Amino acid sequence: MSKIALGGDHAGYQLKSKVAAQLAELGHEVEDFGPFSEDSVDYPDFAHPLAEAVETGKSEIGILICGSGNGVCMTANKHQGVRAALAWNEELAALARQHNNANVLCLAARFLQEEHAAKIVDAFLAADFEGGRHERRVDKIA
Repeated sequence: MSKIALGGDHAGYQLKSKVAAQLAELGHEVEDFGPFSEDSVDYPDFAHPLAEAVETGKSEIGILICGSGNGVCMTANKHQGVRAALAWNEELAALARQHNNANVLCLAARFLQEEHAAKIVDAFLAADFEGGRHERRVDKIA
């Protein structure tokens, strides 16, 4: 099982709680970076510490959840060792890992039903980086 960092903003709080339960049920160790309520917050305050945890290897994978998924994704991608991907279906989540070696999944809480989000998380976690021709491309990102 993996050590997974989880975070987001107030719009993602409810879905983040559901994803945390899903991950715990699967046996993953989860570090929740917050927020811890639906009170309005600034997503960079949570996305940056999560990205640092992934970048330094403290966490293997990160999952960020905000209203659109865009803000947390943009913030996480400011970190050199992070490859954050916004996914709204299972195929995109799997491809982000397989082809882009994504290490942070970003979800749009306002546009995903809980069951669908759970399937996206499962697809992201089940996929592995394929390397090969993709390795050369990923190496050029940094």
